[in-house]
Amino acid sequence: MPAVPDETYTHGHPPSVLRAHGARTAESSAAYLLARLDSGMRVLDVGCGPATITVGLATRVAPGEVIAVDGAPAAVDAARQTIAEAESRGTIAPGQLRAEVADAYRLPFDDDSFDVVHAHQVLQHLARPVEALAEWRRVCRPGGIVAVRDADYAAMCWWPDAPELDRWLALYRTAARANNGEPDAGRRLLSWALAAGFEAASIEPSAATWCYATPASRQLWATTWSERTTATVLAEQLVTAELATAEELEHIGAAWLAWAEHPYAWFIVPNGELLCTK
Repeated sequence: MPAVPDETYTHGHPPSVLRAHGARTAESSAAYLLARLDSGMRVLDVGCGPATITVGLATRVAPGEVIAVDGAPAAVDAARQTIAEAESRGTIAPGQLRAEVADAYRLPFDDDSFDVVHAHQVLQHLARPVEALAEWRRVCRPGGIVAVRDADYAAMCWWPDAPELDRWLALYRTAARANNGEPDAGRRLLSWALAAGFEAASIEPSAATWCYATPASRQLWATTWSERTTATVLAEQLVTAELATAEELEHIGAAWLAWAEHPYAWFIVPNGELLCTK
């Protein structure tokens, strides 16, 4: 997200990625923002993926309009399915939330259009994060909020130690940077926001973690990364660039699954967060 010539989305959109992203909720992934939401707000979710977070935001600003955008048609298709299911359950009102394809650098909205612009795990994949933040600031109303959250891969930690997971991390960070992304985006968010024109006094920085330490959460995390490492565009990229062999990637994928079987296995993903008031 988005599809522009100078960057590539490292994960792609296979079922393993959409499944993992679909497990995210507003509570697990946007808690830093929820207290700032009010009924009637107009919200834009940039890089929405399957829109499970977006649905949670929509319930909190109802009846306010919410628009979810992503540069990948596959992600927008998944988002529309999520929205339809939420409408059928009565979680959101029909028509309150819609999803469409859009470019994060060139949004098809007027200046000062939204009370909140939200982007979760997007900036790390963009070649020009400062430019993107400036565009999100443009469509945010004066007094509104641009809310961003991104992981920091170099700060991830796990137990028990596994050399194969060390190798996975090194390979992923290399691939992400080859795709003109920044895998250690979390620690850079504040510098990017300042460069995009936000005043220091208007920025509320914070950090939060995802913890994968229950049998179910370990299984989800390990399975998605095993599949991503062996059978997605990431694997193709690593093999084509001769950074790893298919055999090595299969070994790493198996190590992920073996890690999850340890009853004491623990994985921490740190995330940087910003609430930037325009």
